[in-house]
Amino acid sequence: MMRTPEWYDRQYNARASIPDAPAILQAWAERSAQTRRTRTCTLDVPYSEAGRSDPAQRLDLFAPRQPVAGGAPVLVHIHGGYWRALDKRDQSFVADAFADAGALVVVPNYALCPQASLAQIVMQQVQALAWVWRHAAAHGGDPRRIVVTGHSAGGHLAAMMLACDWPAFAPDLPTDLVRTAVAVSGLFDLKPLRRAPFLAADIGLDAAEARRLSPAAMPLVHADGKQLLAFVGEAESDEFHRQARTIRRAWGRRVVGTVEDVPGCHHLGVMNALADPSTRLHAAVHDALGLAPAAG
Repeated sequence: MMRTPEWYDRQYNARASIPDAPAILQAWAERSAQTRRTRTCTLDVPYSEAGRSDPAQRLDLFAPRQPVAGGAPVLVHIHGGYWRALDKRDQSFVADAFADAGALVVVPNYALCPQASLAQIVMQQVQALAWVWRHAAAHGGDPRRIVVTGHSAGGHLAAMMLACDWPAFAPDLPTDLVRTAVAVSGLFDLKPLRRAPFLAADIGLDAAEARRLSPAAMPLVHADGKQLLAFVGEAESDEFHRQARTIRRAWGRRVVGTVEDVPGCHHLGVMNALADPSTRLHAAVHDALGLAPAAG
């Protein structure tokens, strides 16, 4: 099969295949604004020195509905948008059900391509997670119980956080700072994105950089006890499903024990499923956090 630039665009330009995408994104923004209005939250906290002047390097924290003895598990959710779009404020709504169930929810921002390189974005998320580990207790969280979720490009970043050699970044950080990551429609092999015209110029990857920043091409350091859960919308393109199979082959079933479809969902619908306590995807994150079973 000859794979043309048009084929890569069809496979990866997920938003173009969803006619009501603008309405879905608007609904996310409205739900997220409601979340920030009605929940106990601390907004726009700098997670790096640069964050004092750069809003892209700040995060939002959403407190658990009730204080948790010994500290609440911490859910860090990384937004998608192909590293070039969206903002933490678009996905505050993810916090609602998890905070109600007893988690401290953290939603970090990052600078966007092409103003920032993908390598810089990865390092910003490393800084964000280091901040969470150092400061979670002050916000009612337990830094020993951090789970990272991410959607699409955020799924790539979540996998990168699982693969990070934390002590190499800072000697005070533990090797298992992130033990569990949940990638929703994640991107683990970046090479095909160089051939998708709708995206390639913005992310600006050459072949070497695409390989260096692909989780599927890197070893998982300190792998013992780590797990990646990979979920993909049932209605997504073949390439998104292949991406999940690729990370399982690369890291093995011992780490990637879960590769599951999200029934009836396209690339944006999976985010609604993540926030919906009735879904298997939501339950998987709930269980990874070690939260008590929902009443009833």
